[in-house]
Amino acid sequence: MNALDGLGRFPASERRMQIGVFMPISTKFGVPADPSFAFIKEFALRAEALGLDSLWFGDHFIIPPDEHGGQSAWWEMWSMITALAAVTNRVTLGAFVSCSLFRNPGVTAKQAEALDEISGGRFVLGLGAGWNELDFSMFGLPFDRRVSRFEEALTITSSLVRTGYADFQGAFYQANAALNLPRGPRAATGGSPILIGGHGPRMLGLVARYADIWDSDFLAGAEALKPMLADVDRACEAADRDPATLLRSTAIHCAFDGAYEPWGISIRGGASTIARELTAFRELGVRQVVVAVDPATPRTLEQIAGAIELIG
Repeated sequence: MNALDGLGRFPASERRMQIGVFMPISTKFGVPADPSFAFIKEFALRAEALGLDSLWFGDHFIIPPDEHGGQSAWWEMWSMITALAAVTNRVTLGAFVSCSLFRNPGVTAKQAEALDEISGGRFVLGLGAGWNELDFSMFGLPFDRRVSRFEEALTITSSLVRTGYADFQGAFYQANAALNLPRGPRAATGGSPILIGGHGPRMLGLVARYADIWDSDFLAGAEALKPMLADVDRACEAADRDPATLLRSTAIHCAFDGAYEPWGISIRGGASTIARELTAFRELGVRQVVVAVDPATPRTLEQIAGAIELIG
């Protein structure tokens, strides 16, 4: 049996902790200009060849200008995942995360089912409520009561993905004896795994009820994660769920020479430095780390692959 079989329906691996990479589909993540699909495809195939476990995609329409007035462009997430699902063979592909308030929850479920089919069962459905108000205001989407809207959307999407059926009448969304057909290759085991982030009590309650995977979002290091893990355990216990059935995931940003936009929480150093950080997360029971590299180049991917080799 593989090391992660049976835990949260997450894709199996021989590794105690899987390592993924955040895909540079935006100028926000380590590229100097709008990334072409040819560049994104080459980056994805190189990551797969180097042995990384997964590719992760953020969901925005645009990002607010930085302090210098620079505007970050962003490709539409679902289109990019779908295209790369068709040209990769082994890596998991995941939404990090799809904003449930951008799309009808039934449409999101249908997209997830199609990706489960196209990828051969390699897709992870990350879901969230969104945070960037410009994403909403630019297209006239409501930004108020986001957690309430997210809860209703999550109820519908998760039911359609898990069972192929949803019947729900809410204040914001409805599903009228809705069917999700045809089903992808993981229909018999509950469809694509669902990843949810969030830190507040209400969001963690939804994590405990609906998620296979909880993600902390980007952190400076393992110390910042410790209190969050305790909160996640308490939320599971309050929902009468065994905390061990919820996989823990986190993310880090690694800045190398020539970084375009190093963050205040960026980790700097080569493979050995990154390996130490990854090991600290693994010792806390984290089963996945998503790494954003800046700049996004084959050389920086090789540094991540070198760190993976060091931690075994």
